[in-house]
Amino acid sequence: MPLPLTRLSKLLGLLIALAPLPATADCPMPGEWQRDGQPVAADVLLQELATQRVVLLGEQHERLAHHRWQLHTLAALHAHRPQLVIGLEMLPREAQSALDAWVAGELDEATFLESSGWHDAWGYDPDLYLPILHFARMNRIPLVALNVTPELRRRLADEGWEAVPAAERHQLTPPVPPSPDYLGALTEVYSSHPSESGEPGGLERFIDAQLVWDRAMAEGLADASEDAPLVVGLMGEGHITHGHGVPHQLDALGITAQRTLLAWSPDQECPPPVAIADALFGLGDETLHEPASPMRLGVMIVPDPAGVRVARVEADSVAQASGLHEDDIISAAAGKPLGSPGELIALVRRQAPGTLLPMEIMRDGEPREILARFPAEVP
Repeated sequence: MPLPLTRLSKLLGLLIALAPLPATADCPMPGEWQRDGQPVAADVLLQELATQRVVLLGEQHERLAHHRWQLHTLAALHAHRPQLVIGLEMLPREAQSALDAWVAGELDEATFLESSGWHDAWGYDPDLYLPILHFARMNRIPLVALNVTPELRRRLADEGWEAVPAAERHQLTPPVPPSPDYLGALTEVYSSHPSESGEPGGLERFIDAQLVWDRAMAEGLADASEDAPLVVGLMGEGHITHGHGVPHQLDALGITAQRTLLAWSPDQECPPPVAIADALFGLGDETLHEPASPMRLGVMIVPDPAGVRVARVEADSVAQASGLHEDDIISAAAGKPLGSPGELIALVRRQAPGTLLPMEIMRDGEPREILARFPAEVP
């Protein structure tokens, strides 16, 4: 089920979702690290990475193999720097107290997910991330929330930095201008969504919101690095490729001792684009080891005081077949009142193939009931 356009890291993943090409000797082999197009021994690379102030691990959010690679890399770095800190794109600063309580062992999974607002803030399946979160808890590794809320991103992008008091923006400072290449990449992503790109001033707001996102994560990493020998940031790969985004903002903050890492699959471009990251880790064909795709309703949804509003209905989707319309307000699903898009996303993800999801909606001020029928197999 698509999320609002402000979930920019999902869109930026498209920047390196390149056409499948056969693997060649120029791509990292499974289990192999590569730097500057050449294999590098893991112990040599990890020793070097442990001397940095910040290491960024990019991800494709729904790829389980990426999160397994992140966990293994974190464990290796932790062996070199036991006092490291892990920064998370997934949660805004308001969730920091929940992260602290989790690391302290005070919360179970369900309570942590609720108290952190995981489903509202992120929406991706927490099962993909829980092994990393448990690793941090077991080793008492501090977890830092790097993000800000979509509301603050929109406010800064729409009103400007001077209009928002520093105390209301977590003392964040304005971002430095992006590189021309980054502007071009963001413009390409924005133009690929025609339903959004016709809005006057939409591209400028899109870019401004992305820069807020990058700057917030960079400042969170920089702040954490003042008290830790190494901070490892986990975030969407679109925020770090080619040194754009977060690395660019870190440079402006004086954090030059930084490295970017990506996992590289055999279905991506070979050889990889020059300087896409400081080092690449080769993945094999992980198809058999990835979980089944979750069920999707096929709508773009946004918050609404009465539940969630349908901003768009995808063609040939479960939502279209069930009779959902644009601007419908979904007030409840499976008998549970909805307070946010994340709650509906979580319900849909838990649907088994071939099941029905009853929803209560408001259309033109009139209450209705809709029954969404999910296919017996995930498309």
